Amino acid sequence: MNKREFGNNGEDLACEYLLKNGYEILERNKHYSKFCEIDIIAKHKNKTVFVEVKTRKTDAYGTPFEAITKTKYKNIITGVLSYAKENKIKDFQIDVIGITLYPQIRIQHLKNISL
Repeated sequence: MNKREFGNNGEDLACEYLLKNGYEILERNKHYSKFCEIDIIAKHKNKTVFVEVKTRKTDAYGTPFEAITKTKYKNIITGVLSYAKENKIKDFQIDVIGITLYPQIRIQHLKNISL
């Protein structure tokens, strides 16, 4: 399994989790540049939610959340603001879902993040 397939599997798990928790999935993998991709765009209680998904096999080399650097966060913000402007969205938030696969699947959801 290559990195893209691995990431897509994590995003599939994140979508299943979001759907079970009352979210509607609007889009996936929205690209704005080679540095900026929004993994999941969802709707929850009249709010647009932009979700970054980080998947790791284990926590041996750090948690999924530790993979979000300041540079990565800035790129996410750039994409979110571009999408919000294009679609005239005023009420939104950025969430992060961290998925660890082994020794068992663990999904953690941080809502309305900022660095």
